Amino acid sequence: MCGIVGAVAQRNITPILLEGLKRLEYRGYDSCGVALHVDGKLQRSRSTSRVAELQAQTEQSGLAGFTGIAHTRWATHGVPSSANAHPHFSRERIALVHNGIIENHEELRAELSALGYVFESQTDTEVIAHLVDHMYSGDLFETVQLAVKRLTGAFAIAVFCQDEPHRVVGARQGSPLIVGVGQGENFLASDAMALAGTTDQIIYLEEGDVVDLQLQRVWIVDAEGKQVQREVRTVHAHTGAAELGPYRHYMQKEIFEQPRALGDTLEGVTAIMPELFGDKAYGVFRQIDNVLILACGTSYYAGMTAKYWIESIAKIPVNVEIASEYRYRDSVPNPSSLVVTISQSGETADTLAALKHARSLGMPHSLTICNVSTSAMVRECELSYITRAGVEVGVASTKAFTTQLAALFLLALTLAQSKGRLSDEQEAEHIKALRHLPVAVSAVLALEPQIIAWSEEFARKENALFLGRGLHYPIALEGALKLKEISYIHAEAYPAGELKHGPLALVTKEMPVVTVAPKDALIEKLKSNMQEVRARGGELYVFADADSRITSSEGVHVIRLPEHYGQLSPILHTVPLQLLAYHTALARGTDVDKPRNLAKSVTVE
Repeated sequence: MCGIVGAVAQRNITPILLEGLKRLEYRGYDSCGVALHVDGKLQRSRSTSRVAELQAQTEQSGLAGFTGIAHTRWATHGVPSSANAHPHFSRERIALVHNGIIENHEELRAELSALGYVFESQTDTEVIAHLVDHMYSGDLFETVQLAVKRLTGAFAIAVFCQDEPHRVVGARQGSPLIVGVGQGENFLASDAMALAGTTDQIIYLEEGDVVDLQLQRVWIVDAEGKQVQREVRTVHAHTGAAELGPYRHYMQKEIFEQPRALGDTLEGVTAIMPELFGDKAYGVFRQIDNVLILACGTSYYAGMTAKYWIESIAKIPVNVEIASEYRYRDSVPNPSSLVVTISQSGETADTLAALKHARSLGMPHSLTICNVSTSAMVRECELSYITRAGVEVGVASTKAFTTQLAALFLLALTLAQSKGRLSDEQEAEHIKALRHLPVAVSAVLALEPQIIAWSEEFARKENALFLGRGLHYPIALEGALKLKEISYIHAEAYPAGELKHGPLALVTKEMPVVTVAPKDALIEKLKSNMQEVRARGGELYVFADADSRITSSEGVHVIRLPEHYGQLSPILHTVPLQLLAYHTALARGTDVDKPRNLAKSVTVE
């Protein structure tokens, strides 16, 4: 959440900062701003609109400089407003931007107010700016090292000082921050994508690092204040990945990229082997007798689906925990557990914290399913499987989710093989089905015109219910989440068998009931649940397999998927639910890619 860009150069950096903000805007878009060192003074421009408006402001004012920082905000402390927008100034000497949350900001605010500092915002960020100013003694790098020791919480900051041209200092604790290395110029950003086209030489800062950027050098110290050398990596963050092309929204583009994303994620998988998850996987998989999955949001629903697969195929018990809850409750650790984290960004604060908590309880074996190979999650885990969804800009996850499912299905097969529970014939069948996934998903995408017709009805509703059973219950949950995220229709999901235990009281003709209806062992049970809805006058919208023998009738609307896909059916049934949410939001006129109050990469607790 929130995006940082900073630069020290011998050219006007305003276009670089603004272009970086555009690429990071999916991280937060409540407000944005830029500050520059101009003729020995600090100057800034801030907006409660989008980055395009900020760009227009800077062009009109002619704001330009060689040293500066910029930020796009997802509001935590304080409403979206110009006063709360970053960068924040202290006494016209210090300019600072910040991602994360400072937990002891109230204590620091009281201390600094007593020293005469006047606060113009409601943010915790302004506290850091004033703290740095108060502690400043002529060397910004040394000052920031001292100041961050006073901060409690997770944060990334970038700061520069009126008295020190051509110098920007950054610090990272629990929130991602990278350095871009150039020729006679250097950069900071939350994500390498922000610097695509400017530099591909990237340093990933570690926890506790403080970095000093000057024109000709990058100097890094660790949390102990010792100078360290961090690896410079060549990272090709392609700008084309973030271009819309012929699509109206990134979400639509990313829905239709799923065949390619699944194909890329499964590329080279011609056999099931532990080495798919890392060199140590064979030994680890032989030792474990339990799986603990930690995740948030959409990734949590992927984990719930994986529980069905792993327990059915590998016969290994699985617990799935919401990461933000797991770390704060008493649990019973099992040293023989494989701790599996799932995260699109690999920087999800709650999931990282839950992983560290599990490790502290004596569970050393960890594996992550992640879309970013250079992320903190991958560095923290013993094993990993990198999905290849590519850059996902739309806040509502689509291709990241389906590629997570594909990777988790591979994990279920690999664990089964490691335990001697997967025959050669079963392996061959599963590999064949996985290889066919991109084609099968393409066929489901062809249903879009029928789904558009449904969306026109849904756009007039304010509530919806989603039903699924067994393996498809988590997919119903994901469908409800997508609808509420981007259309703002209140949507809930239940196991269909739970209808009679409460949710049935909500069913009326004004409550559309979306039903995920694959032709599996529970289809007859599901049909009975559907009859319960019809008996109360509810309208059913059913995504059924071709041979499920569910027909359209009064109050029953059916869209048929081209084929039943066995245990991989959840991936196919996810796609029409994404399309339904997208087209309903489109019909309601909401901001599909940037829904209110949400952001993409959740790096705060």
